[in-house]
Amino acid sequence: MSTNITPHQQRDHEHGDGLHEDLVKLATRRDALRIFGVGSAAAILASLGVSNALAGRPTGEVPDETAGPFPGDGSNGPDVLDDSGIVRHDIRRSFGDSRTLARGVPLRVNLTVTDASKSYASLPGLAVYLWHCDRSGRYSMYSSGVEDENYLRGIAKTDSEGTAWFQTIFPGCYSGRWPHIHFEVYASVAKAVSSGPIVKTSQIALPQAVCKKVYATSGYSGSLGNLARTSLSTDMVFSDDNAIHQLATMTGNVKNGFVANLTIGI
Repeated sequence: MSTNITPHQQRDHEHGDGLHEDLVKLATRRDALRIFGVGSAAAILASLGVSNALAGRPTGEVPDETAGPFPGDGSNGPDVLDDSGIVRHDIRRSFGDSRTLARGVPLRVNLTVTDASKSYASLPGLAVYLWHCDRSGRYSMYSSGVEDENYLRGIAKTDSEGTAWFQTIFPGCYSGRWPHIHFEVYASVAKAVSSGPIVKTSQIALPQAVCKKVYATSGYSGSLGNLARTSLSTDMVFSDDNAIHQLATMTGNVKNGFVANLTIGI
């Protein structure tokens, strides 16, 4: 998966709200298997925080999950998917009548979609609709005070490698849920913006260590306490398998921002 900074990202960086991709080198699943064998390799990669997505192709299809009560796709109240401006990579601002900027620690999300029925081959030309709460735990279009906003929502097309990317901010942690990001996959952008059938609905889980660093910064009031009161094993969505196919691999730092990578099979 490509992690080169685009001209668009560079412009964001020049304005003081960009994203520095501080990538680290990690052992690949193939090398670990060759050296240590299947059982030991899995344990070692897990201890390093290497998800299946980065260590190699997914080992299973990403599970279907609830879209939650704030999807904004017309299934529960308002529908943002047919609004002009929803197809975009940078989802930090509202579009349309409002240009409100959702502030927080910068986060780039790279979601790579593969075909579980064809040896997890990349799927270019699909569309990913991604949304999440702001740093205060509020969902645009629904939560009190942001009903007239539509920030932190957008649709992006998967590229030749099957990757849809989004420039956003790190979401807060609200009571009762592990920090997460919602997404829906559609067969194409045209299908996504015309209420076409959803191919996959699921969620991305964010790693605890990174969450703790982000939530210690200003603006994320309450998130550290909420995080301390939940876990992947008790979360209503991720508890069935501890998010084994949904836990993002992250690089970066609080000052310059983070990059979240996840490869999913559908």
